[in-house]
Amino acid sequence: MSRVLDTAVPRRRGRVPALLLIPAGLGLLFLVLPLAGLVVRAPWTTLPQRLTEPGALTALRLSVQTATLATVLCLLLGVPLAWLLARVEFPGRRLVRALVTVPLVLPPVVGGVALLLVFGRRGLLGGWLDATFGVTLPFTTAGVVLAESFVAMPFLVIAVEGALRAADHRYEEAAATLGAGRWTTFTHVTLPLVAPGLAAGAVLCWARALGEFGATITFAGNYPGRTQTMPLAVYLALETDLESAIVLSLVLLTVSVGILAALRDRWMTGP
Repeated sequence: MSRVLDTAVPRRRGRVPALLLIPAGLGLLFLVLPLAGLVVRAPWTTLPQRLTEPGALTALRLSVQTATLATVLCLLLGVPLAWLLARVEFPGRRLVRALVTVPLVLPPVVGGVALLLVFGRRGLLGGWLDATFGVTLPFTTAGVVLAESFVAMPFLVIAVEGALRAADHRYEEAAATLGAGRWTTFTHVTLPLVAPGLAAGAVLCWARALGEFGATITFAGNYPGRTQTMPLAVYLALETDLESAIVLSLVLLTVSVGILAALRDRWMTGP
């Protein structure tokens, strides 16, 4: 029926109003020109040498490692949280969902301060962790992972919750009818059903963790080889070597474009 309606009522492709076209073009230029500036001003002749400098390689390796560990932590904690929000009715669910999305709008520096107040040596949990287990999180690599997880987890939770809500419940009901337990149903039916949304959420989570700056520098500091990730290295290079900052920025830009290309079927398809 929908195909018949689509053929019966063709879409009108009239002239675009100039009052909309001009600001739309200006908005596009506003977004594209800064990115083009990175490409134009890049030191292409010395790019390989600058990418292989010890500081750049160390920051890149640390960024990939911490972003990957943060994504794993987000998967372990975020997938059950998304399932809870999508499938369980409980008092205060809307409030919990709102709290989950707070890091999306919270300034990252404020998130870093909040982490310090909780996990610092004099924080709500940090003092106990230090006295009981000898674990200190601020200004360590583990602190970087924690800061990245804090700002990146909402991306995963939102994506997985949306996929769970859109999934057909009948498959899970059929599995339960056939005698499958809740855990078996979750691992063998639910997760495969939401696998595309889970993968998209994990990729977005990893990309957000890779680009995190404010919470990281506030909670973990900027120590080369220990907490200095790529965004922090860019910030430091701006004060001493602009071309190195451009090269490091290009790496992050390439990763971002690669993420969008990988998710184009999910986010960029349209009529």
